[in-house]
Amino acid sequence: MQFQKAERHKAKLRLGLTGPSGSGKTWGALVIAKGLGGKIAVIDTERGSASLYSHLVDFDVLELAPPFTPERFTEAVKAAEGYDILIIDSITPEWNGVGGCLELVDKIAAAKFRGNSWSAWNEVTPRHRTFLDTILRSPMHVIATMRSKTETAQTEENGRKKVVKLGMKSEQRDGVEYEFTTVLDIVHEGHFALASKDRTGLFRGDPKMITEETGKALLGWLESGAEPLPQIEDEEARAPDVNPKTAYKARQDGDDKVFKQISAEIPTLESAAAVSAFLAGRTATIATFPENWRKQLREELEEQKAIIRQHEAQEDSFRDGDEDDVAGVREAAVA
Repeated sequence: MQFQKAERHKAKLRLGLTGPSGSGKTWGALVIAKGLGGKIAVIDTERGSASLYSHLVDFDVLELAPPFTPERFTEAVKAAEGYDILIIDSITPEWNGVGGCLELVDKIAAAKFRGNSWSAWNEVTPRHRTFLDTILRSPMHVIATMRSKTETAQTEENGRKKVVKLGMKSEQRDGVEYEFTTVLDIVHEGHFALASKDRTGLFRGDPKMITEETGKALLGWLESGAEPLPQIEDEEARAPDVNPKTAYKARQDGDDKVFKQISAEIPTLESAAAVSAFLAGRTATIATFPENWRKQLREELEEQKAIIRQHEAQEDSFRDGDEDDVAGVREAAVA
């Protein structure tokens, strides 16, 4: 562990736009995206509302229909990779729409936990978290809109109960605003926005009108940092995938080319952990094949398990840099 001087690096925008229906969230998102510059993609969950503003700026649109599961949102975000800017209009249905998190919890609780929603959240929360993580790790600028509604509370004053307004609350999971660089709350009149969260310092004070210059100002702030640190590649992520259907057909046709190609990739992996992960993944994949083929490959499966056990037994020597042991396991894996 080592401390180093704090330094802000160049980054991609993570902007949240909240507001009640009709406040101009879609319009604002497109205008800001135009100011950022670049190729724009829009995930539209609002029945084609984004296309009504096609005169503002050129963009490509994906109209996402129910069910609004976290996985469908995640898939849509990944499909947009290659664009410079992604607008998700909006992420509210992922939370409370048809097939969204709240509906999933109700269904899972009823089907598996006798109505116990606490247990159901243990299954739904990781799915929701994966969606948010996909946004955070995206190589694009991301602008996400969220519907908001007036939050109220019942209080007591002079012995009388009354309802007081606490402000606007976005229709998403509590705390979602922490995932964004800036969150702007839009009001109906004149496309003005007030920051409820702002790490840029560009939106302090009175409400600001959203214009193309807003996007340019955000881009200037994002580009003013130092060059980002190089990403450390995940070695296990580089382990080759095995398509069960392709591999099964190759073996049925008597063609071992697929498996030879897979085995040939093992020596290119940089660490013993990656070797072990690859072999474990291959074993799990083969286990998904039809029963008649699994019987034929039983000996091969056992050999792979033996290789993994051998690796685990020699893990300490790998850490010490014993290249002979590493080469031995790799040769066994290829064989």
